[in-house]
Amino acid sequence: MTTIELSERQVKIVQIVKDRGPITGEQIADLLNLTRATLRPDLAILTMSGILEARPRVGYYYNSRSGNTLVARAIGKLRVKDIKSLAIVVRESASVYDAVVTMFTEDVGTLSVVDGEGYLVGIVSRKDLLKIAIGGGDVQKMPIGMVMTRMPNIVTITPDDTVYLAARRLISHQIDALPVVRTYVMPNGEERLEVVGRLTKTNITRLFVELGDGEN
Repeated sequence: MTTIELSERQVKIVQIVKDRGPITGEQIADLLNLTRATLRPDLAILTMSGILEARPRVGYYYNSRSGNTLVARAIGKLRVKDIKSLAIVVRESASVYDAVVTMFTEDVGTLSVVDGEGYLVGIVSRKDLLKIAIGGGDVQKMPIGMVMTRMPNIVTITPDDTVYLAARRLISHQIDALPVVRTYVMPNGEERLEVVGRLTKTNITRLFVELGDGEN
């Protein structure tokens, strides 16, 4: 996970400024029994990162909004591949019953459906399966291909896309999960998608918790 890692001395500096700020560089150096010159690189890093702010003739003070700044930077830099989960797939030839069993065994809300070569051809959600169950269809005989959402109506994301972009797609399309895919161009020029993971609202929520824990 991409975050700003502070050294032990920088952590001490931040705590001093939190407790005593505004405080001058000389006063910080005295408290740490170091010279002002020794601290200059650390203070520069902390100021440039937005954790501390400096005012002439006043000194350094803690930027209470720096936590939000660091979280925003982390979200902007993190890639889908950093937080994605394993792909849970079923074959297009599987029955609706097989899909239901897989979904509840793996405790997921969405399944990627692949063809015989392993390429993405559809997506099926709990809502899709519930509609079939309520409708009274024979779930043991009905192929999943009859109820899934097919290409090109599937919203996907790639491993190198940002987490921010993935979150935007989840929200704008009002869906719970995105297949993480790599694109392959076949000899005939056709593009096929290999499923290499899944990105869910749970992944996003867990990320925010981890970033929040890191700032507390």
